[in-house]
Amino acid sequence: MPIAADIYYHAYQKEEKLPVILIHGAGGTHLFWPSEVRRLNGFRVYALDLPGHGKSAGRGQQSITAYAGSVIDWLAALDMHRAVFIGHSMGGAIVQTIALDYPEHVLGLGLVGSAAKLPVNPQLLDDSANPTTFHLAIESIVSWSFGPDVPKSLVEMAGKRFSEVRPSVLQGDLIACDAFDVTDRVMDIVQSALVICGSEDKMTPSRNSQFLADTLPAARLEVIPGAGHMVMIEKPQEVADTLRKFLGDINY
Repeated sequence: MPIAADIYYHAYQKEEKLPVILIHGAGGTHLFWPSEVRRLNGFRVYALDLPGHGKSAGRGQQSITAYAGSVIDWLAALDMHRAVFIGHSMGGAIVQTIALDYPEHVLGLGLVGSAAKLPVNPQLLDDSANPTTFHLAIESIVSWSFGPDVPKSLVEMAGKRFSEVRPSVLQGDLIACDAFDVTDRVMDIVQSALVICGSEDKMTPSRNSQFLADTLPAARLEVIPGAGHMVMIEKPQEVADTLRKFLGDINY
């Protein structure tokens, strides 16, 4: 299986295409990106498992900056200089950090269900830190992650995948999210940006995406009706089509 800099990745398409890197959210893996997004025709798509997640070795981190550094190390290991980075939730925080701290590597960015700061519910932090209440943390995350009309099978699938993450990894991710805040820096991200959110997102409400779209100098906002925080799982084709249009406008 493909691993570079201790990061597992799923790769799709030929090397001469525009490189697109997908970064999952807290407690996730590359499988949280549906196949419609992982297999965008006309683009070279890489979906990563962050350190300690999924098939990647090592430990999870407790800071967004550390995760961003890990992704840059992975980029260097593949001898890839520039790419479009797309992140969901915590992954969006990582993408913003890469754009701010390593702008020379960023051709464009996509922020899906994300925000310039990601405060975490205190009870969720407490539940995730205690083995006896860890299941409550998973239940809370899943219950807050979907729109009202999502099929039960998708909710069950997400719950199963979240339950597979090591408790220490999810706890570290939530700590990293809670400390993340680039509200005063985000206007310095000058690359083309696409902001996507679900209209029913409870974890990162649409007002957060609106702030990003209003503050980033070269951003546009796409709100997916009826979807929640897991917008790419709930509405995979809509998200894929929106990304494809955005990526088609980026020069490479």
